[in-house]
Amino acid sequence: MSSRHAVTPRGLNVTRSPLSQGRFGRMFRNLASATFGAKDSDNVANLSALADKMVAGFDGPKDGPDAEESGIPALYTYFGQFIDHDITFDPVSSLTKQQDPDGLVDFRTPSFDLDNVYGRGPNDQPYMYDHNKFRLGEKVTGAGVPDAHDLPRFKGRALIGDPRNDENSIVSQFQALMLRFHNRMVDDNDSLSFEEVQQRVRFHYQYVVLNDFLARIVNADVLDALKTAGQYDRSKLAYYHWKTYPFMPVEFSVAAYRLGHSMIRPGYRLNDADNMLLQIFPDPHNPDKNALTGFRAMGPGRAMDWGRFIDLDTRGFGDENDPTNPDNKRRLQFAYRIDSSLVDPLRKLPPEVASNPASLALRNLERSWRLGLPSGQAVARAMNLMPLSDDDIIIGKAVDEPGAGDPQIRIATIANGIFAGNCPLWAYILAEARQNPTDMAIPATDGPATVKTPQLGPVGGRIVAEVFLGMMFGDNSSVLSQDPQWTPVTGSGFALKDLVAYALGQGDPLH
Repeated sequence: MSSRHAVTPRGLNVTRSPLSQGRFGRMFRNLASATFGAKDSDNVANLSALADKMVAGFDGPKDGPDAEESGIPALYTYFGQFIDHDITFDPVSSLTKQQDPDGLVDFRTPSFDLDNVYGRGPNDQPYMYDHNKFRLGEKVTGAGVPDAHDLPRFKGRALIGDPRNDENSIVSQFQALMLRFHNRMVDDNDSLSFEEVQQRVRFHYQYVVLNDFLARIVNADVLDALKTAGQYDRSKLAYYHWKTYPFMPVEFSVAAYRLGHSMIRPGYRLNDADNMLLQIFPDPHNPDKNALTGFRAMGPGRAMDWGRFIDLDTRGFGDENDPTNPDNKRRLQFAYRIDSSLVDPLRKLPPEVASNPASLALRNLERSWRLGLPSGQAVARAMNLMPLSDDDIIIGKAVDEPGAGDPQIRIATIANGIFAGNCPLWAYILAEARQNPTDMAIPATDGPATVKTPQLGPVGGRIVAEVFLGMMFGDNSSVLSQDPQWTPVTGSGFALKDLVAYALGQGDPLH
């Protein structure tokens, strides 16, 4: 390691002063750091033992119903990643970036301003724009997909506001949808300036974040506690406070908001074609097999049928294993449940993605420890909550009926009891979600009407919700600051599926 990497990044010197606040900071500045051994090597070894238990055995991509599925359509996993890239400029927050502590020095002020889409604007980055509209990439084909575009590229590299939004095929094609959302907003509002259209796009996006995305991942009781008369209330923020500008709390960035890692499926079907059920990473035993790897042009046949990722209701849904269903080739895929289990491909990330450690679970756990995060129990007590008992902190899949291949491991039994009463914050938040299930309606016809869906609870949900709300309250141009009662012209039910449909040219204009 070079000497420059041995220096603690500016903004992360939070352990030296409990009151420090740079671009990074702490929500719980007076809590002691959690440790898991007497020496560094002991900490790493014990966290490795926990990480190993947090990764499930191999289970390939599925077309049919899956016991690990939640009631949350699969696109929300990658919308969450898209949000992460909007509010952060942290290279290590990305699933596919190697750790580069020096990159944290240039961490930008967090806000939901879509700078991952708009970049520095048409005056400073004209190659991304055609007058007030975005340039689109080449058309992409796909079975059952009539109209799709790749991102604009130069020698394979995407010309977009944040290159991380090209790191896998799903977030890449969602980025392309956001370009089309803006372009249609221009077409529907041709008397508005670029800046006025940009604000409308941001308001619709922020509205989805506040009223749809948060409600999917955070328990309703947690969100209701942050409202007055049905509206989010800045005075209800009890733990996230800033001096001048909102900062990025490490409890959020390296623990609570890493919930999405547990929602990732081992693979996804992109469209109707038989060869479009793809793993998230290349199979090391079959390297020529197609995967969802990014940072490259979309190949022929890889266009996404968005109705497989979000409930667009354009072609109907069906059970692919039911030959009597007239639309048996199409099925809405759901995110995996928020729990303390990650799919097997995340056990050993490809070398071009990450290394040392290659395990995503260990990367999260070790980073949290090195940044001095408190235990989950300590944070719960700081929130005046009764911490989960060790018996309630279960490492494993939150399936309804665990089988022989779904071990349910109590945290205190791992690494000779080092985690008893002392659970790493990230693992605690995932385990807490299991204790906060919601019966969530599923918009499909091939299973039960509802499915128990774990959601972030009093610790994890409160951290995520307060940071999201605080960033918007702290941004004078956000929808919460400008017009907290604003709703899209289509009504208060505007959700992610409506954003996608509008980008695809469906539905009424948004004025």
